[in-house]
Amino acid sequence: MKVLAVNSSPRVGTVSKTEIMLKALVEGMREKGAHVDVVNLHKKKINYCVGCFTCWTKTPGRCAQKDDMTNEIFPLYLDCDVCVLATPLYHFTLNAEMKKFIERTLPIVEPFFVERDGITSHPLRQEPPQTVVLSGAGFPEDSVFDQLRSYCRFLFGESLIAEIYRPNAEMLARAGSNVDAADVLAALTQAGRELVESQQVKEDTLQRITQSLGGFEAMAPLTNLVWRTCIDQGITVGEFRKKRVRLRPDSIESFLGMLQYGFKSKAAGEVSAKIQYRFSGEVEGDCYLAVESGKLRTGVGTAEDADVMIETPFEIWMDILTGEADPTTLLKEGKYRVSGDMMLMGRLRGLFR
Repeated sequence: MKVLAVNSSPRVGTVSKTEIMLKALVEGMREKGAHVDVVNLHKKKINYCVGCFTCWTKTPGRCAQKDDMTNEIFPLYLDCDVCVLATPLYHFTLNAEMKKFIERTLPIVEPFFVERDGITSHPLRQEPPQTVVLSGAGFPEDSVFDQLRSYCRFLFGESLIAEIYRPNAEMLARAGSNVDAADVLAALTQAGRELVESQQVKEDTLQRITQSLGGFEAMAPLTNLVWRTCIDQGITVGEFRKKRVRLRPDSIESFLGMLQYGFKSKAAGEVSAKIQYRFSGEVEGDCYLAVESGKLRTGVGTAEDADVMIETPFEIWMDILTGEADPTTLLKEGKYRVSGDMMLMGRLRGLFR
């Protein structure tokens, strides 16, 4: 099987969730013997279609523009069995770079009008490759892909053999320490194997790919805190990551969100614990965390049978969390109180970034 994998993300590495997903899918395809050409569109010179129709008249089947699309990518497209279109979700559909690629595939059709099932269309010069669409989004709901899903099903019709959409894709950057995120990538690799073997992705594999990695309550407070920090410091998200800016939670919800994002589930092992927080001062209220079977559960309110109780002014605990204060010194000074299993408290420190 010959596969052309087209990546339209302008970002690279772990910053690009599109690239993370595509790499996992391609790994599975190659394991099953497929020859895969990966094309990163941001590295290529591809002009916009200018609507000259030269590819329909003077040079039938070939674009008049002399760029990487004409000379390299379009021949690969015509020759492949499967084309994987990997796009980040921009404004609820594919991004402009991918749209530009799709528009430049115009030479595959002829200019004549024909009617098929009551619909006017153009005849094909040759059958297009089977198509797989892959996309990730920051929002946690699957419905965020509805517009992209509708467009791709209309455009590709029966040649569309798989759609792989991953909400809350930001969590995939945590696959190195988060068991569920790692399982999503493993499922993407399995999807690659299945596409080579049977030209489809099994339903249970898709369910693993789209499994919950946290809903609105889990991701929104922390994400909003990141944006507020960037705005306050006048930096971009890229600069935020590069400078390793420390976040300081400003609410119980953003504190719990930070715990969720920083939890190293692979390090949790057989740890079983419940920690109760009772905050006073700038932010008042109770919350808790519970570790069980490598999973972290957090919540607002009181947990039954807590192993450790921490009573502290919110601002004091945030000083400790961000490394601005020494917890041992503050404990001796009576700035906060801890009761319960202190040995367990020490073990828990190693479970968070």
